[in-house]
Amino acid sequence: MPSTDKRFYGWIALIGAALSAFVGGGIFFYAYGVFLPIMCQEFGWSRAIVGLGMTLGAVCFSFFSPLAGITVAKFGARANLIAGNLLGAIGLACMFFAQEVWQVYLFYSLAGFGCGIGGVIPATTIANSWFVKKRSLAVGIIMACGGLGGFIFPLLSTALTGSIGWRISWVVLGGLLFVGASLIGGVIMARNKPEDMGQLPDGMTGKINVIRTDRSPSTMARESGGWTLRRVFGHPTIWLIIAFGAASGFVSGTVMGHQVAYLRDLGSNPMIAAFTLSVIAAFSIAGSLGCGALAMKFNVRILICIFFFVRLIALTILLTTHNIALIYLHSILFGISNGALGTSLYTIVGTYYGRANFARIQGIVAMSFVLQAAGPVTAGAIYDNTGSYTLAFIIIAGVTSVGLLCAFLARPPRLPEAADTITIKARD
Repeated sequence: MPSTDKRFYGWIALIGAALSAFVGGGIFFYAYGVFLPIMCQEFGWSRAIVGLGMTLGAVCFSFFSPLAGITVAKFGARANLIAGNLLGAIGLACMFFAQEVWQVYLFYSLAGFGCGIGGVIPATTIANSWFVKKRSLAVGIIMACGGLGGFIFPLLSTALTGSIGWRISWVVLGGLLFVGASLIGGVIMARNKPEDMGQLPDGMTGKINVIRTDRSPSTMARESGGWTLRRVFGHPTIWLIIAFGAASGFVSGTVMGHQVAYLRDLGSNPMIAAFTLSVIAAFSIAGSLGCGALAMKFNVRILICIFFFVRLIALTILLTTHNIALIYLHSILFGISNGALGTSLYTIVGTYYGRANFARIQGIVAMSFVLQAAGPVTAGAIYDNTGSYTLAFIIIAGVTSVGLLCAFLARPPRLPEAADTITIKARD
C-alpha cells in the first residue's frame, strides 16, 4: 500500500544517484587527461602508450554494461552504486603503485569496470524507478551532474597534482569516489524504488487501480512487464536506438579526443584550444537539463532528431571556419547536443519500455558506447596517414547524419496484441 507519509523520498534518492554520476563520471572520464603528460614525463612513455590506459578503461566501462544491467535487476541499483564505485575507487587508488605500463592498464581497467558497474546504469535506473511523469527531467539532472563533474574535476586534479604529486592525487581521487559515490550517494541517500518504501512514482498518493492497457504508445512507459527482453530485441526499434547511440558515442569521442589538437594545428593558442573543451562540458549541462525539461512536453524521438541536427551544424562550422568566435559557437552547439543526446538516449528506453526491465535493456544498449573509445583511435589513424583531420571530421559528420536517420525511424514499438500487460494508475 502507498505510504501515508507525504514526504516523497524520490528527490533524495535522485540526489544520491546524481552525486554518483558527478563524482564517478567527472573523475573517471575527465581526470585522466591531467595525469597523462605528467606520467609520460615521469616514465618516458609516449602519449599513445599512456593514452591507451584511458581507452582500455573506457572499453571496460561500456563493455560490461550488460553485466551492470543484470546485477541491478538482481540486487538493486543501490547495491551497484555501493559495490561498483568501491571497485572503481580501489582501481584509482592502485594507480599510486604503478611502475610499469601494464599496471596502468590493469588498474585503470579495474577503475573503468567499477565505475561502469556503479555508474550511469544504476543511476538512471533509480531515476526511471522513482519518476514516470518527470522521468526525462530526472535523467537530465543525472546527466547534467556528470557534465558538471567534467568541468570541476580536471581543475581539481590539476591543483592536486601540483601540490601533492600525481601518485597521492590518485589516492585522493579514489577516496573522493568512495566517499561521494559509494558511501554518501549509495549507502546513505539512494533507494531502489518507491514501492520498497511504500510510495509510488512521482510522489503520487491514493488508491492503486490496476487496469488493462490500451497498448497505445502514450501508455507504454507505464506498462509493468509486457516488454520482455525477447520482445524488445525481436523488434527493430531497439536496434535503431542502439545504432544512434553508437553514432553519438563515436562522434563525441572523436571530437573530445582530437578537437584541441585540430585547433592547435590551425594555429590556435594552446589555452584557447583547450578551453573549447571546457565550453563543451559546460554547455552539455544546459543540454542535459534542457532536454530533460523539453521531453516532459514534447516527443523525445523528435527532440533526438533535432539535437542530431544541431550537432551536424556544429560539425559543419568546425570543418569550414578558422574564426575563433565561430569555433566557440561550434563548441556551444556541440556541448548542448552532447548533453541532450546523452539524456534522451536513457529517456527513450524508459519511455518506450517502462520500468520493469529498464536496467537489463539499458545495459545492453549502453554497450554501444564502446564506440566512444573507438572514435579517437580511428581519427588518430586517419591523421597519421593523411596529415590532416579533415577526412576524420567529414566521416563523423556522415555518422551524425546516419544517427539522425536512425532516430527518425525509431518510432514507438507496440506490444503484440496477445500480450497481457497492465497499467498502474493512482488517484491523486
